[in-house]
Amino acid sequence: MPMPAADIERMIKTRFPDAQIVLKDLAGDNDHWAAHVVSAAFKGKSRVQQHQMVYDALGGNMGGVLHALQLTTALPPD
Repeated sequence: MPMPAADIERMIKTRFPDAQIVLKDLAGDNDHWAAHVVSAAFKGKSRVQQHQMVYDALGGNMGGVLHALQLTTALPPD
């Protein structure tokens, strides 16, 4: 069963309440997503660490309910 955008956003926002999230359904199937996540929580973290933080927020759904996620992360502008 695919994962709707609202579920992805809710899981990320639970971990990063300040997050600005832009989701795009890449295949029109709620199964292949692109996500751009902006959060101050990423400060001082490498890109790999930032991505790991988001994957952790998704609670082990990667590769299962959430088949594919093209992820970009960033810090908010100063």
